[in-house]
This record gives sequence, C-alpha cells and structure tokens, in this order.
Amino acid sequence: MFDKILIANRGEIACRIARTCRTLGVKTVAVYSEADAHAMHVRACDEAWLIGPAAARDSYLNMERILDVARRSGARAIHPGYGFLSENARFARACEEAGVVFIGPPASAIEAMGSKSAAKAIMEKAGVPLVPGYHGQDQSPDHLAAVADEIGYPVLIKASAGGGGKGMRRVDSRAEFREALDAAKREAASAFGDDQVLIEKYLLEPRHVEVQVFADSHGNTVHLFERDCSVQRRHQKVIEEAPAPGLGTHQREAMGSAAVAAAKAIGYVGAGTVEFIMDARGDFYFMEMNTRLQVEHPVTEYITGQDLVAWQLQVATGGTLPMEQNQLRIQGHAFEARIYAEDAARDFLPATGTIRHMRTPAEGPHVRIDTGVREGDTISVHYDPMIAKLVVWDQDRTSALKRLRDALHQFIIVGTTTNAGFLARVASHPAFIEGGVDTGFIEKYRDSLFPPVSLASDHALSAAALFELLTVDREAKQRAVASGDPWSPWNLTDGWRPNSDNFHTLHFLDGEQDLEVVAHYRDDCYILELPGGECRANGELGDDGHLHMVLDGMHADAWVLRDGQKLTTVVGAELRELVVHDPLSAGMEDELREGSLTAPMPGMIRAVHVKAGDAVKEGDALLVLEAMKMEYTIRAFADGIVDHVNYAPGDQVTEGAELLAISSGD
Repeated sequence: MFDKILIANRGEIACRIARTCRTLGVKTVAVYSEADAHAMHVRACDEAWLIGPAAARDSYLNMERILDVARRSGARAIHPGYGFLSENARFARACEEAGVVFIGPPASAIEAMGSKSAAKAIMEKAGVPLVPGYHGQDQSPDHLAAVADEIGYPVLIKASAGGGGKGMRRVDSRAEFREALDAAKREAASAFGDDQVLIEKYLLEPRHVEVQVFADSHGNTVHLFERDCSVQRRHQKVIEEAPAPGLGTHQREAMGSAAVAAAKAIGYVGAGTVEFIMDARGDFYFMEMNTRLQVEHPVTEYITGQDLVAWQLQVATGGTLPMEQNQLRIQGHAFEARIYAEDAARDFLPATGTIRHMRTPAEGPHVRIDTGVREGDTISVHYDPMIAKLVVWDQDRTSALKRLRDALHQFIIVGTTTNAGFLARVASHPAFIEGGVDTGFIEKYRDSLFPPVSLASDHALSAAALFELLTVDREAKQRAVASGDPWSPWNLTDGWRPNSDNFHTLHFLDGEQDLEVVAHYRDDCYILELPGGECRANGELGDDGHLHMVLDGMHADAWVLRDGQKLTTVVGAELRELVVHDPLSAGMEDELREGSLTAPMPGMIRAVHVKAGDAVKEGDALLVLEAMKMEYTIRAFADGIVDHVNYAPGDQVTEGAELLAISSGD
C-alpha cells in the first residue's frame, strides 16, 4: 500500500478519498486554489499545498504544478477523483513519466474512451449493442444535418469528448438543428477544447442505467452491478439508485457481461463505469464509458458492502481485485440525492452564497453524507455547485425510499437556494415510488414537481411567530439578569398596554406577499390570529434553532434559522423562507427597469447575437451566458427593438446586471 498520495481534486470527493486513506493509514496531500484556502478538503488531509488562483485552469487543471507538489511532498501516487484531470490521458501519461502512480486506468484506455465516436467503434467490434447514429469525422453542418434527417427526429447532438451534459442538445426538427449544433459545438469547445460532435437517435422514454466495472493488471475484470440514474436535469443526474428498479436477473446478467466485455476491449485497469441507455422494451445500448470513479459510487458501496476507493488503491499498487464475480452479492437498496446550490423553480439555475446555517440528518448505518462544505463556506461561481451527496440504504427499495424522504426533510441550508425541496417532491412522487423512471421524468411530471407557488401555511407562520416571540422573551430575560434589577417593568415582554388587550402584530414577507400574525399574550400561551383562524400556541426554543411547538394541543417539531431578517422555517415537509417585515419602514423597490433583461446568475458572456436597433421577435436568442460550466441562452420576452447592449463576449457579469434592454418600438 502507498504511504502517501496526492489528491488532485477538491470538495466532497477529496474529503471522501481522504477518509478511506485515513482508515488504511495512508497519508494524504491536498492541493487548493486561492479560493479554497479555508476549504474543508484542505483540513481533511495531512498536508495541503497552494497551486494557483481560483480559476480551475490556473489551479486544479495545472498539471505541471500538481506534479511539482507531488514531487516536493513525496507523494508516490495521485488520485484524480472525478472531473478536472480524472479523464485526461495526457496527465495520466505525465504521471507515469514523472514516476508517480496515476490511480486510474492507463492513458491508452482513457484515450480509447475519450472520444465517443472512437469508443463506439471499439464497442461495435466487441459486440456491445449501440444506438443508431453517426460517429464519423465529417463535421460539416450540412453533412450533420443530412445525417440527422436520415436517422429521423428526435436526435441527440453530443460532444464527442467529455460528458456531464455539456455540449449536448436534443433536436426535434430540422428547423432547430443549426442553432442547436452551433450551441453544442461552442459549449464542447469551451468545456473540452474539442468541438467535434456525434449524432444519435434520441430514444423516447429511455432509462439511463450504468454498470460499475473494476479490473486489475492481472487480467481480472468484474462488475459490481448496476445503478439507475434516470432522474436528470440538464442531462445531469440528481437522484441515483442501486440496484435499478424492475431489472430482471437475465437483464442484469446481460448488462453486466456487456460492461465487462467493454472494459476488456480496451485493456482497462481500475474503476470505471459503462453507461447504457435502455428503451421501454428493456433493450439496452452502449452510450459511453467513464474512465474514473463516478459521483454516484456510494450507492454501489452500500449494496455491495465494498469500499471502491480502497479497491482503487489496491489495484493501483499492483494487487489483484479483492473479490471475484461469484463472491459479489446485492444487499438491500440504496439511493443517492445530490444536494445542489440551485434554484429548481428557475430551470435549475446554479446559485451562489455563503452557507449561514447547515443542518443535516444524523449519519449511521442507514444514512451517509458526503460533503465538502460546512457552515461559513461560500458557494462561488468558480466550481460545481454541489453541496453534498445524501446517501441512504435499507433492506428493500420501499424502506430505503422512506429513509430518503425523511432525510431530505431534515436537510436544511440557509444562505443559498438549494434543490432539497425539489428532491423531496421527486422522492414522494407516485411514479417514482413505483419505480416508473426515465430520463424525461422531470419534464413529464413538471406540473406536480413544480406546483403553483402557495403562501406559507398556518403552521409555518406559527413557527416564525413563536420563534420571534420566544427569542424576544429570552433576550429580555437575559438582559434582566444582567441589569441587576430583574423586576424592572422595562424588562417585561408580556405586551402590556393601558386600556387595551395586550397584543403584538408581526409581519412576514412570503415572496412579495405581506402576511400578518397578531399575537395576543396570555399567562400560559399566545393566541395567534392566523390567515386560517385563531390558534393557542406555545413552544420551547433551543439554541440550535429547534422549536418544539404546541398548537391547539398538538405537539410538533420545527426548525427556525435566522439569517439577518430572513427566517427559514421547516415544519414537516414544508420549508419556507420568510422575511421579518416592518410595513411602515420598508420601501419595496423594483430594482429591474421595465424592458430590461438581467443576468440570472454571475457568469461570462459567451456570445452576443444582437446590437442596438435590431428588431427582435419573442423567443429570439439574444446572447449566451456561461456560468458554472453550462451555457444559458437569454431570449427576447416579447417583440421589440433592442435599445442597447451593455456587454460584449468575454465580459464578466454579476447576478442581476442589466445585459440589454428592449423597447416596444411604438
């Protein structure tokens, strides 16, 4: 076993690798950018080295600097995690030349699978089933359009190099093809330095099922069963599970055998994932092979009882696989939910912000949390916005899914918008509960997954009101003790007023709606006037935001966390963000000038399609914003004339910045 390794990554995967290394007695070296000086992975390792500025190209993608740190720190091997340099054949070869072990497959295997087109040719020769498509070298737009016509719409344009949904577009008609092709090529060039694409038939209601494979340098190859990763947004996975629901023994064996054949066809060594797409009939086709550890590997670890990072280290030292195929068994069922800083209601736009409060479910045999952030950390524009991976396990799918729902309701983050509530709705959806998933799941059930915005319930308002009242009461008692005159009438908080009922009116903003709660003081409780009627309320407030409420005799637990004037309340499955509001002093201003188009997030302008004076139609593409590795097209909200454009390609913009303005032209 190695005595010291360097982890060429950041965030939760760096922390996760360090955890296994600590168990095995292997020392770890972290690398970090200037933006990550105080990051969790820096503290998780035995030593840490600064490698450059915040931009990934100047730090986590700087091969020479990382290899220099490996040499100077005495690390014998480098684990690349996933993303960044994990599937970079040039880096794998540079490690070999520097006398450092690359904990991953040989460079030749990465190269073979690095091009989707070349990979499909290899798979075809190995007898692995393929989706009908074009993977050739002729990249002229006219030829690709003709190929798409021949295959038949809908088709999928995919970047030949790389993955993660970047450089990928679904096209439903010839009229959409050229714009989609241009966008896919531009995004692919930005993400991978290669704008070559391939065209495939887009299967309707497909499932995304992948198989974990492992191989050693002694000719042994096994699979560790499959994962269903069908629930996706922007072609990126958000909930994964193992094993795949509804998969029969014959299908599982056939898919596992095909995955092993794929790995053997390229002389694979280490951990890899063979990704298949499965149609409604159960037929499966090769999509691609990821030559690295996958984000969702914990669900495989849960159902097999194996530590895949420990397997990686053993294979990288020249050892044989810890187990043979006939020794591997599926035990129970596991789910992984990716907690992202993003706004699901705004087409999953990535979010930024500083995490003021973070509460997670307790870890144990049934619950695992892989994260690289903690309270006080900032989610920035520089890296992927994933906050944590919530992983649960139980003896069967029904029990595991219940644990997932319960755990999601306990995941509370204040300071940035997250997708936790959306994930809870997915996990509670009848179709998901029945295992009826495909890659169009989110779009198919959009109406129920994105219900109309409703106002806070009486329970949420009760929690907010009790939090405010009990906080004031506690602070007053603390002041009274400190004042030396605890019986002073100025320390009373009973709402007393002459010739009148003692009450206090609280105002909370829910979005732009002002909600009023009137609290009447009684000796043993408060009478709360709520939108739904009166309620006798009392409670006990803990220092950590936990609130035990008694509402008309019903006991309920809630969480209330404060960030400035904003209160985040969690009662059961309902999470609400309310703002404590004084209607007499609050001047609510509309910050966005009518007719302007603003940046939905911080990022960089990639392309501008219009200039001042141009006439535009509703839906026309105006400019392209790149943020957090993805492109977003800003479109005209109505017919009109472009008044002015404030930015050019290459310019950095902040969230809310006015990009351009359109007038009606009247």
